[in-house]
Amino acid sequence: MSGKVFLIGAGPGDPELMTMRAHRMLRDSDVVVYDRLVSPEILAMCPERAEMIPVGKAPKCHTVPQERINEILLEQARAGRTVARLKGGDPMIFGRGSEEAAYLMAHGVAVDYAPGITAAQGASCSTGVPLTHRGLATSVQYVTGHRQADKVLDLDWKRLADPDTTLVIYMGVASIGQIAMGLMTENLPGSTPVLAVGRATTPQERRLVSCLDRIAADAREAELTAPTLFIIGKVVSLYAERPVADLIEQVEAHA
Repeated sequence: MSGKVFLIGAGPGDPELMTMRAHRMLRDSDVVVYDRLVSPEILAMCPERAEMIPVGKAPKCHTVPQERINEILLEQARAGRTVARLKGGDPMIFGRGSEEAAYLMAHGVAVDYAPGITAAQGASCSTGVPLTHRGLATSVQYVTGHRQADKVLDLDWKRLADPDTTLVIYMGVASIGQIAMGLMTENLPGSTPVLAVGRATTPQERRLVSCLDRIAADAREAELTAPTLFIIGKVVSLYAERPVADLIEQVEAHA
């Protein structure tokens, strides 16, 4: 009899941010196939009986290709085991959860889901910077700063360069300079505030406040590494650890 696979969102790192559903699925699993960004505190919550299979990827270092991850999940399920596919953040937001689910279901394996708090929400709550705010941002867009196989980052810069929208960039450390240039080319002011948050909600969290025309240089100087999230937009003016009046004055002066 075939087993089943749970696609579980581990959230941004803090184990208290996992859902009760995710906890239950993890507790009921025979094997845990986990990503690099799942925190040690969350891995410590896995059942002692469970086999642990790491399949994490790092930038330009995919030790376990996605095709092989799909095969591992299928092999474990066909062995009659209950498999927890544990992913950082939410498996359906830049997590390839839908790709893995489609592969498994095409081979007759049942898939169930536990959503997770995505990194943008975790960073928003840990820093106090809202993703939307009346008078500053009426919408939010999540964008990946990395293309498959390192292809050219051909985003729709005109659509993204909306001063009334908060832009959240995932996986953008290596490309933040290109992203900033693309946005400024479409007339998003260089003074637009940017907040970079690394390892949000964990004890290793790092924060950097900058502006669009300086973020690439500041990120290099700070030696930011993945995983780092970039929040771009007027809402960053609400960050409590910077003089709020100064940032609001910058934004309004270039509105």
